[in-house]
Amino acid sequence: MGVCLYRYRIIPAHIYISLCVLSWGILASLQSVSISFTSLLILRFLLGVSEAAFGPGVPYYLSFFYRRDELAFRTGLFISAAPLASSFTSSLAWLITEFAEGGPIAPWRLLFLAEGFPSVVAAIVAWECVPDGLDTAMFLNHREREVAMLRVQEQNEDADEKGAKHENKYSDNYRRGKLIWREIGSALADPKTYTTAVMFFSANVAFSSMPVFLPTIIREMGHTTFASQALSAPPYLLSFVTVLLTAHLSDKHRLRSPYILLHSLLAASGYLLIALAGHFHWAPTLRYIGVYPACVGFFSVITLIITWTLNNQQGESAKGTGMVILGLIGRCGPLLGIRLYPKAEGPEYVKGMSICAVFMAGVGILAVCLALALRSSNLRAQKQWAQDGGQQSGRRQPFTFIL
Repeated sequence: MGVCLYRYRIIPAHIYISLCVLSWGILASLQSVSISFTSLLILRFLLGVSEAAFGPGVPYYLSFFYRRDELAFRTGLFISAAPLASSFTSSLAWLITEFAEGGPIAPWRLLFLAEGFPSVVAAIVAWECVPDGLDTAMFLNHREREVAMLRVQEQNEDADEKGAKHENKYSDNYRRGKLIWREIGSALADPKTYTTAVMFFSANVAFSSMPVFLPTIIREMGHTTFASQALSAPPYLLSFVTVLLTAHLSDKHRLRSPYILLHSLLAASGYLLIALAGHFHWAPTLRYIGVYPACVGFFSVITLIITWTLNNQQGESAKGTGMVILGLIGRCGPLLGIRLYPKAEGPEYVKGMSICAVFMAGVGILAVCLALALRSSNLRAQKQWAQDGGQQSGRRQPFTFIL
C-alpha cells in the first residue's frame, strides 16, 4: 500500500487513477463470467488489490490542491461516497436480481456486470478530466492556475533553521519522482504519526462491524426483504450528510480534535445502546435506533483522522509517510473487528458491541491527548520564535499544528 501511495507522485495522476479505476471495473465485470468458485476468489483478490492501490492515496492527492483548512471537506466528499453508496447498494442489488430472475443471464452474473461496467466508463472520463497538478487543471484558466498554485505554495513552503526553503512544490521534479528522505525519517520518528494511526485502527474496528449487525437487527424487526433493504438506507444517508457538515465546520473553525471527540463519543453511545438493548432483550427497534449515532460517528471520525494526519506533517514526503503508517496500522482494524461477532454470540453480539464502544471512546481520549500535546508544541515554537526576534527580523511564523 505504501508503494501504491507514493505512485501518486511518481506517475501522473490522470494515468495512475485511470488505470486503477479501469482495472477494478474490468475485474468486477469479469466476475460475471466466472466458471468456478476458485476463479471468483482470484478475481475478488485482484479486485481488492486494485482498489487498495487507489483509495488510500486519494486524500494525499487532494492535499496537493487544497490548503490545510480546506482539506477536511474535500476528504469528506470522498469518504462520504461510502455511506451514500451503501444507502442504496442493497436495494439496487435486490432490484437487479429480481429483474434478472428467469432471464437469459443469471441474476448474480448480471449484478457483477452492472457493478463493474460503470467503472470502465469512469476510467475513460478520468483520463481526460483528472489533473496531475494545479498547473495542469483543465477546469482553470491560466490566471486561476497561478493564483491556486501561489496560495497552496505559500502555505507549504517551510523555512528550515538555516532559512533555506523547500523546493517549489510545483516544479516538475518535485511533483513527480522525488522523495525527501529527511522528511520521511522525521515522519517515521514522530509519535503523532502513530497516535493517529492507532486512532484509525480503533475506528476501523467499529467500522467493520456495521455490515455484520445491521442486517441482523433489521431481520429481527420482522420486516419483508424489500422493507429491510429500505430500512438499511437511512443510517447511511444521515451519515453522508453529517460527514459533509462536520467536515465543513471543522475546516471553518480550523479544528479537528473537538469534532473527533464529539463523534467518537456519539459512536460509543450508539454501540453501548445496541449492547444494552441486546443484553436486556429490549425491543429490536432500540437496537436499530442505536445504529444511527454509531454509523454517523465513525464515518465522521475516519474522515477527520485522515485529514488530521495530513494537516500536521510538513512536506509532501512526510505527508505520504504519515498516510502509509496510518494505512498499515489502521487498516488492520477490520481484521479484529470482523472477529468480534462469532455466530455463537448472535444475534445480540453484546460482547462485540461493547468492545466497539470501548474502542470508539478510546479514539476520543487519544484525540484529547494529541490535541494537548500539539497545543504545547505550538506554544513552545511560538515562544522560541519570539525569543529569537522573529517578528523584528521578519522571519516567517513557525509551523502551527492544527488542533
